[in-house]
Parts: sequence; structure tokens; C-alpha cells
Amino acid sequence: MNRKMLLLVILISAAALSAVAAVQMLTQSDVVRIRIATAQFHRPADARAAGYVQVPGLDACFEKPGTGGMGFHYIDTVELNNTTLNLQRPEALVYTPGPNGILELGAVEYIVRKDLWDATGSSALPKLNGMSLHLEPSLGVYILHVWAWKNNPAGMFEDWNPAVALCP
Repeated sequence: MNRKMLLLVILISAAALSAVAAVQMLTQSDVVRIRIATAQFHRPADARAAGYVQVPGLDACFEKPGTGGMGFHYIDTVELNNTTLNLQRPEALVYTPGPNGILELGAVEYIVRKDLWDATGSSALPKLNGMSLHLEPSLGVYILHVWAWKNNPAGMFEDWNPAVALCP
């Protein structure tokens, strides 16, 4: 293969990979829509009033030593009973410990129960606006975190946030 042909193949491959990566990411516009939809939930009391609750066993401040933390999850248990994802109504709101122990909205989480998803017969992963969720096998759910309210140095869509390394 001559050099020009090799270069052309490399450029086409890179363009194809970039297009695939773009499809797998939420857009900035999506993140803005998430922030607008969840701006009303900066206080856990407001989340509770809207049907988000702390579920026993999932109500601790999650952290992974050496990687970071997540915080406290307030979950809309009604939304967990279907396989539909709504950008503007995440299944969970994630609150991080702030100054003086005050909880601050840091992230949202989209969740699809594995048993319900498997019952659909789909071999693909659940997606939110083109972005795939990933399996959390210990909980039996597919998840996607979006750190829309707190910067995550590891990445906006990573589960663990190094800035939330210390749970109270």
C-alpha cells in the first residue's frame, strides 16, 4: 500500500471513530436541559417533595477509596419501574457533602433495572440521547452519571468524582 493510500485510510478511520464518539456523548445542549430541569432540586427537601427518596441500602454516601465518591442518592422509585429514560427526569439526584455538612446537588443519574431491560429482549445497552449506560453488576442496574452541577475532574460522565473523596 503506498503512503498516500495509507494516509487516506488512517484519516477515514479517524473520522469514523470521531463520529462514533460524538454519537456516544450527550451534547452541551443536553447538559443545559438537565440543569434547567433539575435546578429546582438544589435542596434535598425539594427533591423529597417531588418524589425522590433515599432507598434503604442505597442511602449511604458512596465512595471508592483512591478513586473518589458519589455522594447521597435520592431516587424516584416510580421511574425505576420502566425502561424509558427521560433527559429531564433522571431516576436519581446525587447530593455531595458541602461546607458544614450541607448537601449540594452534584450530579444526576439515569438508571434502568437490568431485569426490566433484559425482558425487552434487546441486545443493545440502554441509551440516553445516543449515549450508552453501563452495567453496575452489584446493583443489577444500567447507569449513567452526569455531573451537571459539580465539576468532576475524572470526566462529566464518570461514576466516581475525586472531588467527593471524603464522605462524612
